[in-house]
Amino acid sequence: MRVTRLSVTPIKGLALHHPDSVDVRRTGVVGDRLFYLVDDRDALVSIAKTGGLVGLSAEFDVATDRLTIHEDGQVVAQAEAAPAEGHSADFFAFRKVPGRLVPGPWDEVFSDRARRRLRLVRARDLDGAHDVEPLTLLGEESVRRLAEVAGTGVDSRRFRMLIEFDGASAHAEDGWQGQRLQVGTLVAEVGGPVQRCAGTTRNPDTGEVDLRTLALIGDYRGRQESVFGLGFNFGVYATVVNEGRVAVGDSLELLPA
Repeated sequence: MRVTRLSVTPIKGLALHHPDSVDVRRTGVVGDRLFYLVDDRDALVSIAKTGGLVGLSAEFDVATDRLTIHEDGQVVAQAEAAPAEGHSADFFAFRKVPGRLVPGPWDEVFSDRARRRLRLVRARDLDGAHDVEPLTLLGEESVRRLAEVAGTGVDSRRFRMLIEFDGASAHAEDGWQGQRLQVGTLVAEVGGPVQRCAGTTRNPDTGEVDLRTLALIGDYRGRQESVFGLGFNFGVYATVVNEGRVAVGDSLELLPA
């Protein structure tokens, strides 16, 4: 098995970047999902709630603390992302994520696109705005199986998974829970399934709802248990055992118990 794609973004919910390699620490990839957006109820706002953010991409320079937002290749906001007032965000009623509000031009840019008032928050941890666990894994054959059911191609970017890989049968990753996995110099322990939300129904380029992803998964997998209860699972979580670097092309190997 080998890594085929890596997907990260400085701001949760914005367009993904696909680097050749990433450095993984205890809380995940350095700089990945360092920022996130919340509404007036201090609840996380994801692309499940609005597709208006999909066309935006972010770059964050750790050395200068400078955040840049692009749209259609043009810079629409750029400034130092200095956090200020303390904040606690509600992530899916599952956990509270500590952070700090980030003043600047961001709120206007994001609120205009989402057509609702949003605020930018910087997570307390360097890479701490993950949903359940800091790592996610998805096999290419799992995506191909879904495409067979759908009768059309399925872009795996819909699932926004950190590590995609080939060389395993469809949904083989579901059977790895509790096992350790070596990927590059990283050692991870595979966790439970990722329950999917309506964000996967949105086209990763346009933000439009154009595929009945959840219904299709349900058609052949049914509803399955996860940390959120019964739902539509696709891909798995993982935690970091030993920090390391992962690159596209690295082997992915299950370690002996």
